[in-house]
Amino acid sequence: MDKPVTGTKKVFMTGNETVAWAALAAGADIMFGYPITPQNEIMHYWTRLGPKYGRDFLQTEDEISAGFTVCGAIIAGKKAFTATAGPGNTLMQEPFSMAEAMRLPTVAIIQQRGGPSSGTVIYSQQEVTLTTYGGNGEGHRIVYSTATHQEIYDYTVKAFNNAWKYRFPTFVLGDGYQAKMREPLEIYDPEERNIEMISPTPLVGLPGEIGIDRGPQHLCNIYSLEDELYEVVLQLQAEYDRMAPEVEEYQCRECDDADILVVSHGVVSRSAEDAVRFLRAQGIKAGAFRPITLRPFPGRALREILRSGVKKMLVVESAYGQLARLLQQEIYGENVPIETLLMPGVGIIDADIINKVKSMIQ
Repeated sequence: MDKPVTGTKKVFMTGNETVAWAALAAGADIMFGYPITPQNEIMHYWTRLGPKYGRDFLQTEDEISAGFTVCGAIIAGKKAFTATAGPGNTLMQEPFSMAEAMRLPTVAIIQQRGGPSSGTVIYSQQEVTLTTYGGNGEGHRIVYSTATHQEIYDYTVKAFNNAWKYRFPTFVLGDGYQAKMREPLEIYDPEERNIEMISPTPLVGLPGEIGIDRGPQHLCNIYSLEDELYEVVLQLQAEYDRMAPEVEEYQCRECDDADILVVSHGVVSRSAEDAVRFLRAQGIKAGAFRPITLRPFPGRALREILRSGVKKMLVVESAYGQLARLLQQEIYGENVPIETLLMPGVGIIDADIINKVKSMIQ
């Protein structure tokens, strides 16, 4: 069967359509899902595109089932994924927690919407805490926060690879704006760019006899003894810590001599970069730090920047301190004063950040 993407093509798509093409290019075999705004079109595009390339789809009875069927397909050796938002993300925390415990390389696209409860179906950055630490466990996950449609494509491809390479649940964290708006990007065949795509392998039903040809598979999700759970969690943490330096990603603009460092993620970082350019043109030494991986968080890189002479830090997010709490946990002990610009459910533009920075100087 023909590849879905060959060469490099300039396209003009919504973020949801981009996810579907990226998953095809990454070699995803099957999507399981349940409708919820603003991710619905990922399912719609997948059901339209997938069958043309021999890929499958199943709409389950709810989000809990969607998460668990992803886990089951992965155990059977399929490159499976799902997509959800808001209340669906809440419901999927049970299967995501199981995936953490069993080291299942699940991939989930989260197009954030606002809370509490069903909240707004349009936009917010209020699913940071839920996606990074929402499960019954220690947050042994990989979470990419995207800012552009190009990044949605790039990091969806990367999510499948790193999920199967490191065997931790992996998330691409977008939002309602990215899901619905259109912008130009390039789609491409990863292998033509020398990106080695990791093939899925079944975790059960392996050939050979246990004890003779191979060892047993331990896919355990329940531990009856406290000491047993203790050892398992410590082992998971050790493996996560070894992985973290290879996975952590961030961007830094004008950080070398910054007096004020603006920290943001996702689409808000686009406004932050515009604000920094404007402030620099007015002689104000502002810089922008953007964590791309919210788990594992690039805390070591941020600490180094803060120690280079930063006098104040401004955390900007479309949530009420979810990024700020995550950041403070990761840089605990640093003494740079932190101020915040918190606008849950509201799009933040460059003027908002510029005005806040100028008020901090005054």
